[in-house]
Amino acid sequence: MFNWLLKTSLGSRMLVLMASVVLMVYGAYTLSKTPVDVFPDLNKPTVTIMTEAGGMAAEEVEQLISFTLETTMNGLPGVESVRSTSSAGLSFIYVTFDWSTEIFRARQMVSERLSSMEEGLPAGVVPRMGPISSIMGEIMQVAIPVDTAKITPMAVREYADWVLRPRLMAIPGVAQVIPIGGEVRQYQVQPNTVRMAQLGITHEQLEVALKGYSSNTSGGFLEVNGREYLIRNLGRTSRLDDLRSLALTAKDGQPILLRQIADVNFAAAIKRGDAGFEGKPAVILGIQKQPTADTIGLTRSIETALDEMKKSLPSGMEMPKVTFRQASFIESSISNLNGKLLAASAFVAVILFVFLGTLRTTVIALTAIPVSIFITALVFKYFGLSINTMTLGGLAIAIGGLVDDAVVGVENVLRRLKEDRARHSEHHLHPVELVARATMEVRSAILYATIIIVLVFVPLFALPGMEGRLFVPLGIAFIVSTLASLVVSVTVTPVLSFYLLPRMKSLDHGDTRLLTWLKAGYRRSLGAVLARPRASLMAGAVAVLIAAATVPFFARTFLPPFNEGTLLIGMRLNPGVTLAETTALARQAEVLIKQVPEVTHVGRRSGRAELDEHAEGVHVSELDVGLKPAGELKRSMAEISGDIRSRLVNMPAAILIGQPISHRIDHMLSGVRSQIAIKLFGDDLDTLRGQADALRARLATIPGIADLEIEKQVLAPQIKIRVDYAAAAQYGVPAPQVLATLQSLVEGEKIGQIVEGSRRFALVVRVPESARTIEGLAQILIETPSGRVPLSKIATIEDGDGPNQISRDDGKRRIVLSANSQGRALSDIVTDIRRVVAESKLPEGYFVTLGGQFQAQEEASRLVGLLSIASLVLMFVVLYSRYQSTALALMIMANIPLALVGAVLGLWLSGQPLSIAALIGFITLAGISVRNGILKVSHYINLMRFEKESFDTTMIVRGSLERLAPVLMTALVTAFALAPLLFEAEQPGTEILHPVAVVIFSGLISSTLLDTFLTPVMFWRFGRAASERLVASGSAEAL
Repeated sequence: MFNWLLKTSLGSRMLVLMASVVLMVYGAYTLSKTPVDVFPDLNKPTVTIMTEAGGMAAEEVEQLISFTLETTMNGLPGVESVRSTSSAGLSFIYVTFDWSTEIFRARQMVSERLSSMEEGLPAGVVPRMGPISSIMGEIMQVAIPVDTAKITPMAVREYADWVLRPRLMAIPGVAQVIPIGGEVRQYQVQPNTVRMAQLGITHEQLEVALKGYSSNTSGGFLEVNGREYLIRNLGRTSRLDDLRSLALTAKDGQPILLRQIADVNFAAAIKRGDAGFEGKPAVILGIQKQPTADTIGLTRSIETALDEMKKSLPSGMEMPKVTFRQASFIESSISNLNGKLLAASAFVAVILFVFLGTLRTTVIALTAIPVSIFITALVFKYFGLSINTMTLGGLAIAIGGLVDDAVVGVENVLRRLKEDRARHSEHHLHPVELVARATMEVRSAILYATIIIVLVFVPLFALPGMEGRLFVPLGIAFIVSTLASLVVSVTVTPVLSFYLLPRMKSLDHGDTRLLTWLKAGYRRSLGAVLARPRASLMAGAVAVLIAAATVPFFARTFLPPFNEGTLLIGMRLNPGVTLAETTALARQAEVLIKQVPEVTHVGRRSGRAELDEHAEGVHVSELDVGLKPAGELKRSMAEISGDIRSRLVNMPAAILIGQPISHRIDHMLSGVRSQIAIKLFGDDLDTLRGQADALRARLATIPGIADLEIEKQVLAPQIKIRVDYAAAAQYGVPAPQVLATLQSLVEGEKIGQIVEGSRRFALVVRVPESARTIEGLAQILIETPSGRVPLSKIATIEDGDGPNQISRDDGKRRIVLSANSQGRALSDIVTDIRRVVAESKLPEGYFVTLGGQFQAQEEASRLVGLLSIASLVLMFVVLYSRYQSTALALMIMANIPLALVGAVLGLWLSGQPLSIAALIGFITLAGISVRNGILKVSHYINLMRFEKESFDTTMIVRGSLERLAPVLMTALVTAFALAPLLFEAEQPGTEILHPVAVVIFSGLISSTLLDTFLTPVMFWRFGRAASERLVASGSAEAL
């Protein structure tokens, strides 16, 4: 096939050049239209079911709602885990499916189950599914600061709800906009039960009068004189005076109006969340994107919409400020990687020029880079892949390899042209025939080397879960670009060689000075090594053994920490604290954090937004901290986090410092927003809390453990109104009626809604705040057949406590201890945690599980190890099929352990832990390092077969010298193309690729240096029988 491809290309030279130009132009156009994101699609199919249940206590929410929903969801096909959180009036169920389930099918199954089980839930309780959003979901947060001297929090929230939110929701790609903060306006009717009793108005009469208030009805159609009229009965109004003057009934000919028995006002709805910006109150809108949306394009659309709306802001309202912008991280990551790709191309050009000595050969080899990259862009488009740090990383790693095939071809063509020039003019070959022959000589070696590099990446495609989602696009980018470069090397490269090389003047000049000097030194040292083969092989074996022995002692981690340019700080106070108290403390924290030199702005969200699908109580605050651009930072992220921790050390709250995307990845892995999640399971909440406290005390002694905190499942204060059934019976009132009246009056009941243009406001009946104290509640009058009686006559009112929230995993109650690592390897900390947990004695039926990043890392490492063995077997099979010799196949594969020496040394010198990224580096290195051996061994056999050399040290020295230039060039080009990724390891976009680059760079250097001497030695010692058998087989095709 390659023979046909080569001959056709050389026969249709202009067509090949035109086709490559068209491909590049179309590829460049496609690339500009490809969506850009921070990572590949990491969304594990998860359906969130939110249920609001009035003022139910956490225990009742768990028993009546969460348990019922969990049981229903557990039987669904493809369900991996069902997690629930039950808190006061709220139930959240997180149903996680396996990676192969399509999210729309998952939602359909959940929806079907929900519709078939509604009768199992309490009356009026309706579970709802949260929207489909991405794990990278929240792409932007916009704060509208509130200056209370100029505008009310209620007016700002109204603008956010009814003007800004609908405008943003209309932008394609936006999944949800969640406002938090300010005050939600309600029409509140606050009845006075004493006045109601005096005027003889019942609670039922009040409800009936309000139910149809401010609504229009229809009167059908009327035909008059051949025209049709629509009859509308208009009762809609939004004036408070109309509501106050609403007649309830009439007594003795006198109307009784609503204002006589109740206060009627605009009032703020009960707040479960608040927000701030720069220490001032604010309304913050969290904007979430749909999973497939292009983050950067969507962010620009949102910013355009915000700019347009700035022109028509209400008077007194400040302009919206962006507190978090995920696109900034993506833009800096992508521009960093683009810069590194350009720098890599420059490195490649310099090395090629130094070795080849002419501009023409350098240009021919470099052509492979743009053509391969743009072909890869077309494949991305076909498979629906986005441009992200991983796909760009695949190209960054491959960029040196892309020119390798072309380099080997060009170098051989150049060598053969020089030999041809030295011959007598009668024996000159036609340039087309010479280029074809020279390319075919190395075609087989190029093809097998490329097949092996591709084979090595196959294990990546079997990686499960998030690691697979993260690294498979890197593998696709690497494989596609490498295969594209193979095609380029037998089409475009020979055509350009034909046009540019035969008429070069420098063909008479021999090797470049550098190459001449290298060959002279290499000839001497190789002769010395071949004279003492055993000693050199022993030295190589010792180096490999030492490197292999150090691997188990390396610290391990899942992924290197990202540098997102923003911090997310969680503050958790003790449950039971009011929202006002949480807000006051969080404001103090805002001011303290703002004093850190690197901080540009601080946004705060306390409690839970009305539409949010995270069950946070009012005791929790999250602070979004904006930092200066990475280039302006004088300190590392760890130092900045440490500074913030030290400033917040006296706060009466548990502080957790992370970064937004890292937080979400942790949350997906374990359901907890930290690196390590220690889950304690059991039935009794008090016992769970006691055991968790004891375990925390023991874990706190482990060095390097940070942010160790117990999930705030504690007893929160409650006021318990217990109905006395006997007393209620004496007054002739059923207990359920008492409970229903109390719920309606004390919690508040939404009777209807008042429409004001496109805005809608709830009409709520609830007793005034003064009646919601213990004393006030006792005085509420309850209607009975024998007259009205105070609540204290038929119920007891007492102080008490109860759990603030109850969390369950797969049907069992649990409490979580979460922790992060600081200044010590995650794997070492986990080992210590396991020891502590093993030594801990737990009551019967209680058990501990560990989850989080390290678990994913352990599973991925185990699988990568097994798949690497399969990959090595495949590699051996390919090499055996080519050389028909176990000795030669193992000789070539010996390059892999030789590469391990440098890779281990590189990791140790750079202080990198062994992460999944480093393992990917090892996999890539295995494929690339084998190329050197293939080039050398094939050339030795070809010299014996076609140039009638005999098996001796002279032939080995000649073959090694002739292959020195391509081997050194391909290895150095691949290694130095990664040089830009070796520096600025903390820069956005470089973090994950830095360990990959360290491993490949250092491994290739050691592999090339050792292979230069050890492969000839091994061939001399063990290759005679196999090579002589191959020569005797008499095949006419070059190996």
